[in-house]
Amino acid sequence: MSIQGKLDEMGVTLPAAPAPAANYVPYVRVGDTLYVSGQISIDEGGNLITGKLGDTMDVEAGAAAAKRCALGLLAQVRAACGGDLDQLVRVIKLTGFVNSTGDFTQQPQVVNGASDFLVEALGEAGRHSRSAVSAASLPLGVAVEIEGIFQLR
Repeated sequence: MSIQGKLDEMGVTLPAAPAPAANYVPYVRVGDTLYVSGQISIDEGGNLITGKLGDTMDVEAGAAAAKRCALGLLAQVRAACGGDLDQLVRVIKLTGFVNSTGDFTQQPQVVNGASDFLVEALGEAGRHSRSAVSAASLPLGVAVEIEGIFQLR
């Protein structure tokens, strides 16, 4: 089954690939490797998902925000592939940044929202290496930001 077919089966619609908010590009391709800039947590309506884990947001809400970041990552991959998601071979690595209090220690469970979604959608090709890091704050007050490295055909 194609990646788009699997997303359709899951009832998932990718957002439009967000434009950069500053002086950078959304992705860079070097050979068969695609580096995707950090995607921030944005809901289905285009609104920022803001909050601080350990204060105004719980792990479940943080994981949902991380999943939204994963959708943004796939949207950028789709844009880099001219709309053909089947050029995606595998997810290589994610780096997740979690807006959290100093005593919050469940960053991995938050970033699991993205990891679990990618494995569900892509199977073995979605398995990746990963870092989950705490941040004292993130751009625009978002809860989660995730960047990714992907292998393409």
